[in-house]
Amino acid sequence: MFSGLPFGFLFIFTMTFGTLFSISSSHWLGIWAGLEINLIGFLPILVYQKSMSESESAVKYFIVQALGSSLLMFGSLSGCSILFSWENISSLDFSLMSLLIISSGLITKMGMFPFHYWLPSVMAGLPWVSCMLLATWQKIAPILLINSLFELNFMYYFMLTICFLAGTSSIVGGIGGMNQTQIRAILAYSSIGHLGWMVFALSQSVWAMKMYFSIYILISLCIFINLWYMNLNIMKSLNTLMKFSVYSSTSVMVMLMSLGGLPPLLGFISKWVVIVSSMNNIFWSFLLLLILGSVMSLFYYLSLYFSVFLGSSKKFYLKSMTNEGLSFFTMSSLFMNLVGGVFLLFLNILMSI
Repeated sequence: MFSGLPFGFLFIFTMTFGTLFSISSSHWLGIWAGLEINLIGFLPILVYQKSMSESESAVKYFIVQALGSSLLMFGSLSGCSILFSWENISSLDFSLMSLLIISSGLITKMGMFPFHYWLPSVMAGLPWVSCMLLATWQKIAPILLINSLFELNFMYYFMLTICFLAGTSSIVGGIGGMNQTQIRAILAYSSIGHLGWMVFALSQSVWAMKMYFSIYILISLCIFINLWYMNLNIMKSLNTLMKFSVYSSTSVMVMLMSLGGLPPLLGFISKWVVIVSSMNNIFWSFLLLLILGSVMSLFYYLSLYFSVFLGSSKKFYLKSMTNEGLSFFTMSSLFMNLVGGVFLLFLNILMSI
């Protein structure tokens, strides 16, 4: 995993410590310091193979994270100039402008609309392990910090703005992935769409956000580890999946459709939980944007599925049938995505009776 990086586990520990330090701080200076420690630990992981594409992605990521930190500091200092204190928002009544600046910095760090342009280009040049960390772990601190903005400073216009950005992020994630053939770009736009769902769920119910985020991390780990195990190159598209056995190709495509939310797979349960939890809320109308973006994402996942399997010749298909079968992890991931959604849905029906 980190054969070219002797201190790889030290950098992972630094990245993890920075995230935990940031979300456990009660002071904006501690939050900013934790995010910077996380950045210091994550940047060497991005460039551990020392290729040109990784260096380019690392520079882009560093510039964007520096911009997000600057907005975070500026927003907290603007509240400090008004209230003569630099404590966390949990104990202060910040102005709406300070909240918007701070949330803009956190949204920039996550890669959600309208500050999403950097995520596909950064992820396109990274190896699978770095993509997995960027799509999962690096979103924990910003989304939990946005939760602190929701809890104790409930402003109608601020909530309305965040819900609108969440719905638009889902639309952008659906539209942006339609013309992509590179699997890293597709997963990047999928991440943008899922961020919209998570932030909207956060504005409705913290439990729904944690449920959605947990399922998203689980499915993402299954996809990225399987792609890393199959050792697809950076510039290869999804059509190269047919070079592997049909079992492995089908497993990856099923996981992608689970990520898109096709019922009754595991990814559908997370969206269903968000829809149910927000139906009695005043912002339920933004669900139309979220569902529309999710349908567009599912559309290009199904299009890729049919183009990969039905567009190939029968001879090549029969030849791939004779290749090796599935690994144990691939079988476990496939079983989890196929059976997990049905099991959770059946469990919820039993609890509601």
